[in-house]
Amino acid sequence: MSKIKNQALAKDGNKLLDWAASRMPVLASIRQRFEDEKPLSRLTIGIALHLEKKTGILLRTLTAGGAKIAAASCNPLTTDDSVAAALAEEMDVFAWTDQTDSEYYDCLESVIIAKPHITIDDGCDLIQLLHSKHSNLLDHVIGGCEETTTGIVRLEAMHRDGALKVPVMAVNNAHSKYLFDNRYGTGQSVIEGILSATNTLIAGKTVVVVGYGWCGRGIANRLRGLGAKVIVVETGATNRDGSSGYHRALEASYDGCWVMSMSEAASLGDIFITATGNKHVISENHLGAMKHGAILANSGHFNHEIDLDSMESLSVSKETILPNVEKYHLKNGKDLILLAEGRLVNLAQPTGQGHPIEIMDGSFAVQALCIEYLAKNRGELLPGIYDVPKVIDDDVARIALEAQGIVLEKLTEEQEKYRQSWKEGT
Repeated sequence: MSKIKNQALAKDGNKLLDWAASRMPVLASIRQRFEDEKPLSRLTIGIALHLEKKTGILLRTLTAGGAKIAAASCNPLTTDDSVAAALAEEMDVFAWTDQTDSEYYDCLESVIIAKPHITIDDGCDLIQLLHSKHSNLLDHVIGGCEETTTGIVRLEAMHRDGALKVPVMAVNNAHSKYLFDNRYGTGQSVIEGILSATNTLIAGKTVVVVGYGWCGRGIANRLRGLGAKVIVVETGATNRDGSSGYHRALEASYDGCWVMSMSEAASLGDIFITATGNKHVISENHLGAMKHGAILANSGHFNHEIDLDSMESLSVSKETILPNVEKYHLKNGKDLILLAEGRLVNLAQPTGQGHPIEIMDGSFAVQALCIEYLAKNRGELLPGIYDVPKVIDDDVARIALEAQGIVLEKLTEEQEKYRQSWKEGT
């Protein structure tokens, strides 16, 4: 039933999965319990995630818990075909790299046809399709999990409009997720993706980071550590967490970055990295003002942060230089370099490997435990967006620390008593 590129690649995929599994102790601990308890028996879980080696360990953990899996990618460029082949030996997989848009959505439809009880989304595509085209299946759905900020934004819009008909766990909002995954994972993997595609030097370059949320902070901090001169672009808009762009811009300034508008930064940057989740944050006027040879990369979920239509209209031609590297020859005589077609630079195959294995061990552990939470609370949760329970968030961090041999200090009885008292000196 699976639709993949080449089943003969399974041997190589299993090697990658074995390598990832050896460095994911948190999921290993959960899998061991799942094998004994089978909390997901008789449940079908529909997946739309980046199908690569770390994701494969999550899916194997869920099958160990008794679940049946139907999986597709959440991006046309991010499937590792060897991993997809290996997973297809154990579950239904509908994914291959370099999909067309129509093929991508056909694969999502194949997942929905499997009638999932629970969904895991990275960008909200499965939930959106279930509500817009397959609402007849919603009574069958227990709930879902969402991995990304972009997906949570879409879910919040659905909820405001009264359109969301199932409970969804905001896995992205878990403290262990946005702190470690977004800051440290994105911070490292985006830079690795750029370097793998271009082999360029970071030291001495002026790099413009558009957006200073958790992902933007991580990217900017790693760039500064590599010797880059970092410019941050922010807006005054209020963010989902209640902070404003003014707060983020001030933080960027205090972190040692230059802060300015995109109009000011456009002519200064050697490399541009978008990390906002919003549309056309690099637009036509900015593109025309950029230096000859400037490199553009996106770390947001969708490929609309850079205005690609304007990039095409400003150009006389374009050519592929290397995998995931396209050179646009502009009418003004300058060349601009676009990475990964404006899609996720850290995950686009073959140059992107995504977040480090240890980072995704924690993030996917949160996913696995939230799936179990939905299964245990079937019928008890009203439609809406739910934060990850603190006990799950804390357990993942605790297991990750224990795997590193780290034991935290315990409060003494006297210290615990002091914390509970309001009297001075007691």
